[in-house]
Amino acid sequence: MRHSRSPDKPASINQVTLASVIGTVIEWYDFFLYATMAALVFNTEFFPKFDALTGTLVAFGTFAAGFVTRPIGGLIFGHFGDRLGRKKMLVTTMMIMGGSTFAMGLLPGYATIGVWAPILLLVLRMLQGIGLGGEWGGAAILTFEHAPKDRRGLFSSWPQTGVPIGLLLSTLAVNGAGAFGEDALVSWAWRLPFLCSIVLVLVGMFVRLKVSEPPVFERIVESRAQAKVPVVEVFRRYPKLTVLAMGTRFCESLTFNVYNAFILTYTTIVLGLPKGVALNGLLIAAVIGFAVIPVTGRLSDRIGRRPVLMIGAAISGASAFPVFAMIDTKATPLIWIGIIIGWAFGACTLFGPEAAFFAELYPARVRYTGMSIVYQLGVLPSGAIAPAVSTALVGNSGGKSWPVALYILIFAVIALVALAFTPETSRLNRDNSCAPSTAATAGR
Repeated sequence: MRHSRSPDKPASINQVTLASVIGTVIEWYDFFLYATMAALVFNTEFFPKFDALTGTLVAFGTFAAGFVTRPIGGLIFGHFGDRLGRKKMLVTTMMIMGGSTFAMGLLPGYATIGVWAPILLLVLRMLQGIGLGGEWGGAAILTFEHAPKDRRGLFSSWPQTGVPIGLLLSTLAVNGAGAFGEDALVSWAWRLPFLCSIVLVLVGMFVRLKVSEPPVFERIVESRAQAKVPVVEVFRRYPKLTVLAMGTRFCESLTFNVYNAFILTYTTIVLGLPKGVALNGLLIAAVIGFAVIPVTGRLSDRIGRRPVLMIGAAISGASAFPVFAMIDTKATPLIWIGIIIGWAFGACTLFGPEAAFFAELYPARVRYTGMSIVYQLGVLPSGAIAPAVSTALVGNSGGKSWPVALYILIFAVIALVALAFTPETSRLNRDNSCAPSTAATAGR
């Protein structure tokens, strides 16, 4: 029988946490880079037959396609992650995500190969989604299952910091490419951030290959207690908890993607401001969000997951109209404050306890699949279409922002209602047995 190092040893926890964070940084860098370029470059480079706003809307359609394939990746890698191991799947997802992003940097534009340019862009975007669909659940589980039980909220929040770090790096990369000038950015400089991602991938692979499987999963393998078809077990034994968790996911996903992707379109095309105004606001928000995520993750260890998640949803909903009122002033300091409130304190407060909250819903034998289903299916009616829906709402309202604010408020209310009917997961213990327990009926 093999024995892993105890998860209570700080060195082991730190090594696992570092590997998870580096991986998620790479994944989110790639994903956010596409979102930013969809708003600034792809509307003309790959969809030149449309006006600026319509071309952006079409570009956001390919952005949404990446979300559509995320559940596919979640189901594929969740299934094999629950049967073969977390580590193996995380190495594979990194290769898929990094390879597709690097290939985007080599992709000819519409002027060179015509309609094949947007088609190939769509294919690569869908591969990005498949990679990310399997990445998040595995990275979060790796730290969650290695961590001490009284600090699972804290340690599983660290992979979530890959979100602001990835946003920070991608925004810095776009700003760096933009330093060559607007014409250069559109014609060739936009490729540099995509090509440079290969360096991050190589570093991430080196670190991740050194990490061992969580002890709880090794016990499942040794006792041959893996679920035969994890997705069937998740929906059969935990249908209610799965649906409620998706409802919670709606608010975070929508709020995040409105302030991350759509806000660039709104400030540049609708308000006519330089792209650096929103980008710099996102940079500041990313730095603050990096601190907010572990703080709220640790807070969830002390007071529970649900109260912290409710605070995040309440901030997102209550601030929606004031935030867009600040953005509509066109005053740079107020725009930055608005982005910080909506992104760093709204979405990132939800990010903190989210991984532990979802992980605690399921036993280890189906945890990878369950988390991936919640996270990746929950994004389809919310974050996947948020930039496109927001763009359409503004277009149909004659450039008004209030429909988007209402959009955010509605989804925040949905999350609060879902949380009201969800048990406090920090009190659940799904790791006592490798086999399905009678406690599973609590999800019915």
